[in-house]
Amino acid sequence: MKTVLTQAKRIVVKVGSSLVTNSGEGLDVSALNNWADQIGVLRKSGYEVVLVSSGAIAEGMQRLGWKQRPSAVHELQAAAAVGQMGLVQAYERIFREFGLLSAQVLLTHADLADRERYLNARSTLRTLLTLGVIPIINENDTVVTDEIKFGDNDTLGALVANLIEADALVILTDQIGLFTADPRKDASATLISEAQAGDAKLELMAGGAGSSIGRGGMITKVLAAKRAARSGAHTVIASGHEKDVLPRLLQGESIGTLLVAPDLSLDARKQWIADHLQVSGKVTLDAGALRALKNEGKSLLPIGVTQITGEFQRGAVVGVLDTEGHDIARGLINYSAAEARRIAGKPSGEIESILGYVDESELIHRDNLVLL
Repeated sequence: MKTVLTQAKRIVVKVGSSLVTNSGEGLDVSALNNWADQIGVLRKSGYEVVLVSSGAIAEGMQRLGWKQRPSAVHELQAAAAVGQMGLVQAYERIFREFGLLSAQVLLTHADLADRERYLNARSTLRTLLTLGVIPIINENDTVVTDEIKFGDNDTLGALVANLIEADALVILTDQIGLFTADPRKDASATLISEAQAGDAKLELMAGGAGSSIGRGGMITKVLAAKRAARSGAHTVIASGHEKDVLPRLLQGESIGTLLVAPDLSLDARKQWIADHLQVSGKVTLDAGALRALKNEGKSLLPIGVTQITGEFQRGAVVGVLDTEGHDIARGLINYSAAEARRIAGKPSGEIESILGYVDESELIHRDNLVLL
């Protein structure tokens, strides 16, 4: 059933807080040894592996003597700064014992929102993999705020899968997979062994966060699979408590839930556009423009726009909304917010007379537009 994974060669593995800490009481060294052992097995079999690891804040809380996760951003940042020291030291020592080199890579959304920094991160990670190094990735919690956070390491794992064009994203958690309903509340819930990533029904089935230590719930994992599928990566959601779960999965064993990516994937540039979690502004379409974009693959013309929200410059990534305010696309806009407001709802032939010049007849060209 999971034969698509036997073809994978480049893997992103995400381990949640519950799999690297003692119920939030600092790092679980035996668990870290387990992950290093399994990743070592994959490396010897020729796989390229990137590890996205939670645990920095939990380790920081333990070192600082905090029993409850703080809510204040500066306290979370302080815990992350303290905990990151212990996390990277533990991983470096343990991987070295298994004869593996590791590298710490801290990312923020800003690193992936800027095209040059995105390409630099991509090149660095690919170089590390070529050198046989295990990149260990976490969000740079010490410098981010809520406005620029990835939000959880499930999302970060998916973005890294897009970034390096991984074949598979393995999200390991303390749950055995995705169920038709929350099994903690519904005794009739059954495990979903396989489905297509991006299926809207999956989001309805997914529940909320279940841990006071970690932030992600099943819904973040389902959405991460949808994002990873944009670059053709299949996603597995499985229990990290399964013995030798990584080698067994990649040998084709059916464990947890497999969310299969559609055959078509976005090219690298469109992945970058789609990967923006925050956008500079938004444009709202009328029904005709929505039809032209979704059904006919057309560019977005000013005449089809009913509203411009936010402030942005030419070339910014903006969100595209339907008539009900649903986010349906991302795109690089050809005019600033002030200019776009002046030409919204007008035929392209009037742009020059309104603005005094015309750069492009389209507000967003179809080559710079990604449907979500």
